[in-house]
Amino acid sequence: MPTAEELKRRIEAGIPGAEAEVEDLNGTGDHFRATVTAPAFAGKSRLEQHRLVYDVFGEEVGGPIHALSIKTRTQ
Repeated sequence: MPTAEELKRRIEAGIPGAEAEVEDLNGTGDHFRATVTAPAFAGKSRLEQHRLVYDVFGEEVGGPIHALSIKTRTQ
């Protein structure tokens, strides 16, 4: 099972300049909430911003990462 800290590190490594806060919502390692701030989101729609985050995990979302709620910001 992935940890909130692991997801945080992966988001920050996968999106240039990103700062992430990730919370394990139920303690089981499969439902997470992420707040991600990144200059890479500037000028992108919310859907495009969320795709950037989902792309970090690929097919893990819906598998080992059953649910990932995302909030994005540019600053």
